[in-house]
Amino acid sequence: MVEDFKDEMASFDALKVGDVVNGKVTKVEEKHALVDVGYKVDGILPISELSSLHVEKVIDLLHEGDEVTVKVTKLEDDELVLSKREVDADKAWDDLEQKYNEKKTFSIEIADVVKGGLVVDLGVRGFIPASLVERHFVEDFSDYKGKPLDVKIVELDREKRKVILSHRAVLDEEADKKKEDTLVSLKVGDVIDGTVQRLTDFGAFVDIGGVDGLVHISQLAYYHVETPAEVVSEGDKVKVKVLSVDPESERISLSIKATQPGPWETAKDKIHPGDAIDGTVKRLVPFGAFVELIPGVEGLVHISEISHTHIGTPDEVLSEGQIIKVKVLDVNFDDQRVSLSIKALEEAEPARQNAAPSQNSLTDDDDAASGFSLGDMIGDQLKKYK
Repeated sequence: MVEDFKDEMASFDALKVGDVVNGKVTKVEEKHALVDVGYKVDGILPISELSSLHVEKVIDLLHEGDEVTVKVTKLEDDELVLSKREVDADKAWDDLEQKYNEKKTFSIEIADVVKGGLVVDLGVRGFIPASLVERHFVEDFSDYKGKPLDVKIVELDREKRKVILSHRAVLDEEADKKKEDTLVSLKVGDVIDGTVQRLTDFGAFVDIGGVDGLVHISQLAYYHVETPAEVVSEGDKVKVKVLSVDPESERISLSIKATQPGPWETAKDKIHPGDAIDGTVKRLVPFGAFVELIPGVEGLVHISEISHTHIGTPDEVLSEGQIIKVKVLDVNFDDQRVSLSIKALEEAEPARQNAAPSQNSLTDDDDAASGFSLGDMIGDQLKKYK
């Protein structure tokens, strides 16, 4: 009996601050748990020492009979204080330092949403700032609680117990890899699907798989385009043809119009000789007027086909932007030429009725019809020479 008591006392004396021991939960209170670690009194495990994260109730994490590994943080004759949080942290740091040094991607679960970001339990408290959650702006993070995310450690300070994580870094890495693969695989002439990302004055940038290519404004449509917004909007799904690829500068030239039937192909079903069509005067030149019949297809009204009366220049009767009706005289789709006429749809003006008749052409009937005789018209003039 005496020997057993001596052995028990020796085991008590062997326990010291900093020791890590295994124990069993004997009682759970609201703010602490009692743990039997083989000491003369049960150790106290405060709620603040349960986890690196905030805990509302001890019962949320521990129950009577649970086995736990704890560290001795305070030891007196009748008082033993324990910490589970420090044991978890000690185990976590070595693993976290390895992940940080190797720039490793690993999966975590969001434990809580706080002002400014997300909180993670890694054995120590990990934090994901709002700016490092996604590549895009997120207004409300409430749906992230309990959500798994792949992350990288971007900042680690063991002394300050600081761990900063980033999900965005993982997304950026994936995007870079996707961009690299796309640049390698793209070939001039490929026709692929894309999404319009943004519009500029000079064209539209289209995402074709992790990398943006430029559709210059001249490649949006076969007809003249003033602004890209006339043809596409951000978010539109479009087909594009690859015109050129420069992997080093990551520049890709694309075309939307090259994936569509040309206007002259479309014109074959819409324009025929003899047709009367409404068109818009696009340009006036000394020898005539170019009239747009359908987007991308213009025909020429030669100056001789503008009016039945002689005109010196087309702008005497026409103006740019004017909508007129023209007749198709001839179409050559191979050469992309259309001959048009305005006067062919108009009647010739009647002969001028007020032209002065010659003296020899006047007759008695003319005199009677007009109410004046030849003598009446020239008599006064003859008197001058008498």
